Amino acid sequence: MSSGTTCAVVGCHNNSRKLKHFSETSCVEHEQLRRTCPCPAPYALHAIPRKEERRLAWLAALRLKYPPKRVFVCSFHFVDKRPTELHPDPELYLGYDQPPPPKRRKLVRATAKATSSSSSVNIDRDVEDGPRKFNCNVHTQWEDPAQQDHNYCQTPSGKDVQDKMTQCDEIGYFMLQNDADALLYTGITLETFNTLVSTLEGYASNSFTMSLQDQVLMTLMKLKTNHVVGDLSRQFHTSQSMASKIISHWIDKLEEVLQPLIPWLPRETIQATMPAAFKKNFPNTTCIVDCSESLLQKPKNLDSRGESYSHYYSHNTVKYLVAVAPCGLIMFISAAYGGRCSDKFITMDSGLLDYLMPGDEVMADRGFTINDLLFERKVKLVMPCFTRKRGQLTEEQVTSTRRIAHVRIHVERAIRCLKVYKILSQVVPITMAPKIDKILRICAALVN
Repeated sequence: MSSGTTCAVVGCHNNSRKLKHFSETSCVEHEQLRRTCPCPAPYALHAIPRKEERRLAWLAALRLKYPPKRVFVCSFHFVDKRPTELHPDPELYLGYDQPPPPKRRKLVRATAKATSSSSSVNIDRDVEDGPRKFNCNVHTQWEDPAQQDHNYCQTPSGKDVQDKMTQCDEIGYFMLQNDADALLYTGITLETFNTLVSTLEGYASNSFTMSLQDQVLMTLMKLKTNHVVGDLSRQFHTSQSMASKIISHWIDKLEEVLQPLIPWLPRETIQATMPAAFKKNFPNTTCIVDCSESLLQKPKNLDSRGESYSHYYSHNTVKYLVAVAPCGLIMFISAAYGGRCSDKFITMDSGLLDYLMPGDEVMADRGFTINDLLFERKVKLVMPCFTRKRGQLTEEQVTSTRRIAHVRIHVERAIRCLKVYKILSQVVPITMAPKIDKILRICAALVN
């Protein structure tokens, strides 16, 4: 473990040299050097406390086998970005769950002996660091300049390999420098992303050599940007098959961890968080329901192609039901159905009716002809008026329809927040179709 101004946490490579290099770059926003710019540095280095009690607590938290004389820890490993009274010790990303780095295979070559009248000379010898190369003349053992020129097959030195591995380990750190970067790539703030990574530490798999932060970032980038797996594998310096395995693994784990973030609120909480627009005209509203569709890549199977074809979009789609509380929280999201299914069938089959209690009110659009289903449960349906074949609406019906449309916009806003994740707003790849139910729940939880 190196001392000086390098972070002592296992696997962390933050040091003062990077901070100095960062201060010499230019700030695009303020058009001046970052040394004089008011923008904060990406991290700070904190020295170990001098008090023996706190010093022992730091060393116990870091678990250093050979602690250096001067211990520094960067702000990335503190809950409050620095030692505070509530969190004085480093707690985040301490490198415990990272698998040990793979050992480099030693190259062993058979020793070739040149038979001569005087003695035999060993061309290659195996030493502790690996095979040693001699660019020398066999007879004189002097260095031969002709063998050094135009050596295009020379392998990179150990320092170059280590620098390249260091850059690979810090991909997620350099991509997420502030909240704007985090919202661009993941759809959540940087603090929320770090909290999510800390929560997922117990779900990491030892079969992946990539850091936990990069694994979660790659999965969220797939949901947020819907880039092809080949593009993500190049960004994170891994193979395409490994990137696909990582994304598949973390979609399962994220759905398991984030499922509690889609709760069905009790009636008291709904009443306490109800906006003023609902309290005036619709005080008993429990939820607002609506269906949305996402385009789906055309399946090869003819039966699946027919079940997922939507005449409204003239495309193959997946359809899902969203129930939103008056405050805007997504309380329920159904599984994905084929675009051919009607709104009434999805409402009846998705399990939404099991959450409704007698006396509740459900607000829906004109296509939800579920009045008979709700009448059996003594639930009132609030729906805009429509003319059918009766001519124009009365003045009271027009006023009621406008009031409903004024508050029904909340479910449209929630669906728009879901479509921020481009895997739902763009064409869903057919390879992601088996996990579309989990993707819907993950996106809804992240929106909440």
